[in-house]
Amino acid sequence: MASHPVRLMHFDPRWRQEFEQTRSSILLSCEGRVVDVVHVGSTSISGLIARPTIDVLAGVNDVAMMESAALLIEGLNFRRGKTPDWAGAAIALFKPRYVTPDQPDPTHCVYLMQTSTPAWIQAVSIRDYLRQNAESALDFEEAKVRRWRHGEGDLQQYEADKAIFFAHLKDQIDAS
Repeated sequence: MASHPVRLMHFDPRWRQEFEQTRSSILLSCEGRVVDVVHVGSTSISGLIARPTIDVLAGVNDVAMMESAALLIEGLNFRRGKTPDWAGAAIALFKPRYVTPDQPDPTHCVYLMQTSTPAWIQAVSIRDYLRQNAESALDFEEAKVRRWRHGEGDLQQYEADKAIFFAHLKDQIDAS
C-alpha cells in the first residue's frame, strides 16, 4: 500500500472512552493472562494534539503468557505488526485487522509485554511526566507539530523526530 501522510488531530475526549473499552475487552478476553492495561502516548494526555491512534500497553507477569495472550487479542480484530525499537521484546498488535485506503492508519496499537520491562516503565513514566508537567507537554506538542509540518507528514521522519524528543525527555525525567 502506498505511503500516506501522518494525520494529527486536536485532543478528543472520546479517546479515554476508546481506551476503557479496549482495556475491558483485553482483560476479559485474555482470561487472566494480561494483568494490567494502561493508556500511553499522546492520546492519553489531555489537551495534546495527537495521531488519532490509541496506544495501549498490555502487561503480563510471565513471558510464557505472551503468545497465548497475543492470539486472544488478535481475536478482537487486531493484527500483528512490526514492533517499534522502543518496545523491546513486545508483541505489537494493530486494529483494525485490515488496512484500507479509507482507513490506512491503525485506530489502536497494543504493545503486549512484561510489566517489569524497561519499555513498560519508560512509557508509563513519560506519560506521567507529561501529564504532570504542562509546560513540557506543550513543548512536546509544539515540537511534534513543527516537525510534522517540516517533514510534510512523512511517517518515517515524524517517528524519527519523536524518538529524538523522547530521548531528551527521558534524560530530563532521569535528571529530576
